[in-house]
Amino acid sequence: MRVGFAVPQSGPWATPENIRRVATRAEELGYDELWTFQRVLYPVGHPMGPTYRSVLDPVVTLSYLAGVTGEIRLGVAVINAFVQPVVLAKQLASLQIVSGGRLTAGVGLGWLREEFEAAGVGFERRGRRAEEFVEVLRKAWTDDVVEHRGEFFRVPPSHLDPRPRPVPPILLGGGAEPALRRAGQIGDGWVSSSREDLAGIGPRVEVVKAAAREAGRDPEALRFVCRAVTRVRTGGAANGAGGGEGRPSMTGTFDDIRRDVDVLAGRGVTEVFHDLNFDTEIVTSDAKGAMRRAEEALEALAPGAA
Repeated sequence: MRVGFAVPQSGPWATPENIRRVATRAEELGYDELWTFQRVLYPVGHPMGPTYRSVLDPVVTLSYLAGVTGEIRLGVAVINAFVQPVVLAKQLASLQIVSGGRLTAGVGLGWLREEFEAAGVGFERRGRRAEEFVEVLRKAWTDDVVEHRGEFFRVPPSHLDPRPRPVPPILLGGGAEPALRRAGQIGDGWVSSSREDLAGIGPRVEVVKAAAREAGRDPEALRFVCRAVTRVRTGGAANGAGGGEGRPSMTGTFDDIRRDVDVLAGRGVTEVFHDLNFDTEIVTSDAKGAMRRAEEALEALAPGAA
């Protein structure tokens, strides 16, 4: 099981100093990857909560992380397919080059209609758009002459250099069965969302693997990444991811959370990353208080920590 950590990206604690501190300390402690996420806008009056109210751009944040770290991998979970894929391909290729080949690119369908409207993109047929989006990304990163004429995107015969080496792995998000099957058919793996019920993650992993087998691909070569909405709370709780005595997975003491990670490994998850940005007590707290709690979690949940 590989273990990562999400950097401060939402709310008052998402400052350059705190991002750098979490990133460099995570690298020192042996974490495998630093993670970010995307939220472009917050519609007035929307009930989705404080995590999404003020969010730094993931590509800019990862570019900053590339400059303050040396070896730890850098991931985004996820960028949604309402952006222009050629422009994103250029940005991510550049990031892969300046980071020394450390990028993991997560791609999602998107679920907030207002973001599609603001981007001038239709909300319908998001699944097919995402498939073509991934196709354009891979062409841009691998073909000497890139040309594409699809339903959603057009690219005239062009050179899109420099090409990234190695080509970044593309993980696909989404929890519905068509999205899971898509991850197995065309992705390098699957990444769960912040809303995923981790008690049921095992069957979802199996859907992805089955789709990979049907497509003639090796399911054991895929990555299965779990965003752990980690909430550190004092007091005892029942063991085991996904419940018992009313405890949500990844919520509880450090011992509870470490046991949950072990349970996820038994359900087919290959990588987990702790994301404190989805803890309302963190993103609504003052920056110093949030960082104090984050640094405690960094130490306690590090790979190999007792």
